[in-house]
Amino acid sequence: MSSTAPDKLKVPSTLWEGLKRASVDRAEVIRCANLPLSVLKDDAPITTAQFFALWRAIEKVSQDPAIGLRIATGLDGAVMPLPFVAAQHARTFRDALNRVARFKRLCAPEEVTVQDFANHSALSISWPHGGSDRVPRALVDATMVSFVELGRRGTGERLIPLSLELARSAEARLALEKYFGCDIKFDATVDRIALRREDLDKLFATYNKDLLDVLAPELDRRLEHHDASESLTEQTKWVLRRRLTAGRPDIRSVAAELAMSERSLQRRLTDEGVSFQALVTQTRHQMALRHLADNSLTLIEVAYLLGYEDQNSFFRAFRQWEAQTPSDWRAAHAAACHAGN
Repeated sequence: MSSTAPDKLKVPSTLWEGLKRASVDRAEVIRCANLPLSVLKDDAPITTAQFFALWRAIEKVSQDPAIGLRIATGLDGAVMPLPFVAAQHARTFRDALNRVARFKRLCAPEEVTVQDFANHSALSISWPHGGSDRVPRALVDATMVSFVELGRRGTGERLIPLSLELARSAEARLALEKYFGCDIKFDATVDRIALRREDLDKLFATYNKDLLDVLAPELDRRLEHHDASESLTEQTKWVLRRRLTAGRPDIRSVAAELAMSERSLQRRLTDEGVSFQALVTQTRHQMALRHLADNSLTLIEVAYLLGYEDQNSFFRAFRQWEAQTPSDWRAAHAAACHAGN
């Protein structure tokens, strides 16, 4: 999925602290990743490709297949970025994860998608500027561990995920299975963790309403400033991706989330050469291809995740997009992936 959001980020100070605590030489990592020392000394911004190179260098320099797990578990709230501090003091685990999903892009051009099902919710991560480049395994491990650590530290309980899927081979299988406490599917089509509904509804012992009343407006201000650098088209698509599972998003609810009137949203989208309806269709098409590439989802589940009331409506729309059925597209995609391997 493409994005017009700026492809730049500053390496989080949290990562440098994590490397220090894991006894990994930061300067050596920078050299191994072929990055300028200004990244370390002057906090210079880097691209997604450079960030991936940094994490691959961490894997190489550390020579530890479980380095992502070790970095994430070695950190504490005192060194976490502000979005995670707010999440740590949320009311419930679900509230905390929603805050992470909303504010994570303040830290990096990364998207956290939360999909709600009857008995669980699934979190998946994606990097819009990553292209075909696979996300480094240590980065994925650290991200998934950070989700679980958030819940365990907030509730004071050793929460066990329902399942974990990783789109890579089985390095550090034993260490990861010991930490997560669940079976892990490697070589999956997506990086995704599923959490039980009853765990998500558990209250955080660290809940602090007064602190959230201070942090939330500041994070909203930062997000508003951040979004100002994105086109309204991309902002709208981001809201649509979050709202699809609740049914067909209407312009009124999307405009409200973007803090503007329906008329203003329509006018500004027109100025960017696109209509709201076209964005709904485009977003559904893009998400349909992403979900169909995940063989663990049934076609009925894909239709639901796209906000369709029934499977037939999804099938008719998909034939218009791809001139074939979802089943035929999935089979062709699987065959192409197998041939590529």
